Amino acid sequence: MRLLRTCSTVGLLAGALGFLAFTGCRLTPRAVAEERAGSIQLFNGKDLSGWAGVPGLWTVEDGAITGTTTKFDPIKNNTFLVWTNGVVDNFELRLKYRVFNGNSGIQYRSQVLDAEKAIVGGYQADLEAGKTYSGILYEERGRGILALRGQRTHITEENGQTKVNLLGEVAKGPELQQYIRHEEWNDYLIVADGNHLMHFINGKMMVDVIDAQAAKAAKSGVLALQVHAGPPMKVQFKDILLKKLP
Repeated sequence: MRLLRTCSTVGLLAGALGFLAFTGCRLTPRAVAEERAGSIQLFNGKDLSGWAGVPGLWTVEDGAITGTTTKFDPIKNNTFLVWTNGVVDNFELRLKYRVFNGNSGIQYRSQVLDAEKAIVGGYQADLEAGKTYSGILYEERGRGILALRGQRTHITEENGQTKVNLLGEVAKGPELQQYIRHEEWNDYLIVADGNHLMHFINGKMMVDVIDAQAAKAAKSGVLALQVHAGPPMKVQFKDILLKKLP
């Protein structure tokens, strides 16, 4: 995959895993331009064409998809804005986000579990206004946390149960927080290539995961954006670019 060759390799788990680990991964401007070639824009910057969710929760503000909850009309469950123009399997997804209060996430290779309430389950690249979970890999309505920020993990099954094997760190989780801009625009990159899943925020790798639990590792599914139940929150997304990989 071309993306990986633009980063400095600092570790390799030999053997059948084919597990690459990277730290200090930053793309040059030329590399970024090359990677974005062939990408498609998923949001037109004007309206929610190509997206579907619960009416009233999602709007377009300042040229960005905006999800908002209030104390006067709280939501009872996490709900999502689903991209309706296809599914994703092997891909690179780039977008900008900013979040005010609460937490949110980007669902990928996921399944719509309740179309009326726009409830989605599956892989989620987390983001939040707090200082702990942005960048982690969480499986919504599934196996839970598959990698905390800074972790390299290998997901397997043991006696019928999910086992999250910690292989090392791409960086210290708390240290990665310094690269995340509070209530300002941040760049998120998600790479899903087979069972190899990676999240980057502002050019820094957040997690590096191999999901080898064959019965539960999703290969394809929907893409969606989250508003979270709980305290009032606001999250915005823009410049959403999808590049399909072989």
